[in-house]
Amino acid sequence: MRVDMITKEYPPEIYGGAGVHVAELACALRNSIEVRVRAFGAERAETGTKSYRTPVELATANAALQTLGTDLVMVGDVAGADVVHSHTWYANFAGHLASQLHGIPHVLTAHSLEPLRPWKAEQLGGGYAVSSGIEKLAYENAAAIIAVSAGMRADILRSYPQVEPDRVRVIHNGIDVERWRPVSDDAFLTGIGLDASRPSVVFVGRITRQKGLPYLLRAAELLPPDVQLVLCAGAPDTPEIMAEVQEGVRRLQRTRDGVIWIERMLPRDELSAILAAATTFVCPSVYEPLGIVNLEAMACGAAVVGTATGGIPEVVADGVTGRLVPIDQTDDGTGTPIDPDRFVADLARVLTEVVSDPGRAAAYGDAGRQRAAEEFSWGAIADTTRALYAELMD
Repeated sequence: MRVDMITKEYPPEIYGGAGVHVAELACALRNSIEVRVRAFGAERAETGTKSYRTPVELATANAALQTLGTDLVMVGDVAGADVVHSHTWYANFAGHLASQLHGIPHVLTAHSLEPLRPWKAEQLGGGYAVSSGIEKLAYENAAAIIAVSAGMRADILRSYPQVEPDRVRVIHNGIDVERWRPVSDDAFLTGIGLDASRPSVVFVGRITRQKGLPYLLRAAELLPPDVQLVLCAGAPDTPEIMAEVQEGVRRLQRTRDGVIWIERMLPRDELSAILAAATTFVCPSVYEPLGIVNLEAMACGAAVVGTATGGIPEVVADGVTGRLVPIDQTDDGTGTPIDPDRFVADLARVLTEVVSDPGRAAAYGDAGRQRAAEEFSWGAIADTTRALYAELMD
């Protein structure tokens, strides 16, 4: 069996959970089948992987058109594959056309949905209508859709009512607990300004509307004064959201110390050291299909405080591996809290409860690592995915 995996993100060019997912899944699948990865970006040395750059004719075009141009370059190379598997709307067009051209099943994994990310219009302009149309086309015609959580499956069926429910399968994201593990590095932590004797709250994520960082910055103003806040946050979607976060951080730094902002992409061992040292990790997202970052934090032994939305409750066991923060959201697709002040207050309250009881937080962390190892292994996820491929080929 040969499967061609199509993706925008792939090492070393990764900026979100989808890229992590593809890299780990491809690695696990290659233990039993042939996987050829076709990724956007610069040349890569990895065997079985080919990179594709934006056609020079589209160098100054809207980002959505650049994406479609890259997709078109990929399609012909899929010849000979038994299955084509695309990830995110950036690759869905290539998967759809390859399926039609070569007469093979198209599987797509839903990492997010364009109808539930209307703020993308800030980034893509009119290209958001293009990305939304391409996603709809791919979802309505794919042989199978993999949802990374039951919450995501419900979102798919609500957003695309033309999709038959039996074509949507739930296969969770995973984590490699051998690679993501508690790491001790006192020199590094001291170098970034983290005081190990004080409690800390850690955020890791892109600066985008869905991650809820502005709400966290407001909630941090209500935390006990000895609590440190570590923000591993970069890759802003737009200058506007970056400016909003910058102002929030400046406002916070005027009233308390221990606010650490790291904008660069950290290597795994450094990020693991931060997560292992955290009293709690926080995921204040207003939209999160699953959240690989929560699994990474759990694998590193950190308690997790996350918003009770999307797939997060399928990862974070409330009162066992961490805590869930209640949220009532609008139904306009933005995920905006109906009462933002209440959400901020609830987020601050739950974070305060966890950081004020380090013994319980440590117990959450131990249980989280065990849960990650037992229920979210990439080997099991690869087995289930491979079985889906075989089913579609029958």
